[in-house]
Amino acid sequence: MNILEKNDKVKVRARSVKREFQIKNRQGKNQPLVVLEDFDLDIQEGEFLTLLGPSGCGKSTFLNILAGLDKADGGDILVDEKPLEERSYDRGIVFQSYALLPWRTIIKNLEVGLEIRGISKETRREVARKNLERVGLAAYENQYPHQLSGGMKQRVAIARVLAYDPAILLMDEPFAALDAQTREDMQIELLRIWEADKKTILFVTHSIDEAILLSDRVAFMSSQPGHIREIIEIDLPRPRTEEIRNSVEFSQIRKSLWALLQEEALLNQSYGAFI
Repeated sequence: MNILEKNDKVKVRARSVKREFQIKNRQGKNQPLVVLEDFDLDIQEGEFLTLLGPSGCGKSTFLNILAGLDKADGGDILVDEKPLEERSYDRGIVFQSYALLPWRTIIKNLEVGLEIRGISKETRREVARKNLERVGLAAYENQYPHQLSGGMKQRVAIARVLAYDPAILLMDEPFAALDAQTREDMQIELLRIWEADKKTILFVTHSIDEAILLSDRVAFMSSQPGHIREIIEIDLPRPRTEEIRNSVEFSQIRKSLWALLQEEALLNQSYGAFI
């Protein structure tokens, strides 16, 4: 059963969100670049929702705003029906880069967020070890980041976020830097963790296959200025495994999303001819 059939509570509600930046044109003068405009999106509690769209459409921009790393220039974002707070422990973020502290052991990397929250040393260590076990790295707690592979580092990054138990997990192309096999392994690992916790996840990717495999819904964005063009329900059975990629249903969804990307590319070319 799809998560949306079981739960209709809106965890995140975005309405008319706008974000623009000032860039320099060829003459060296400042001009506005509107990245997001009229951006509307609801994310259900416990949902795995993926933002997909052409490069530069504002996927990461919206994620950064929701994370409190950037500010919108207009519109409203509510979390649990309350205005978005700039800094809050209810949101955790995993980036494409691992962002691990090289001078700290793996176990102490996991304790960073808990230290900031003032959690006692004994509790920090207990929680950190529990989450290392969840990602299969309990035996590496005393190693340093440079001693781990890329996939292992990303597991640590995910475990570090899970350790302080955010209600919303934000993931900005977390597997993009991994080799193909490791990336597929990490996708299944993330699904396993999500199935156990059912945290609300907003995931950003450029990969159609990754979006389909992981998501309850895919929110497809238009080119700049970015907004939600279409919401695609991923009505595939869970739990999902690698085998589902070979199904007819998976292929049909892939074709639909690919067609949307192609349409946006053509619109971009047509727009470019008039500017």
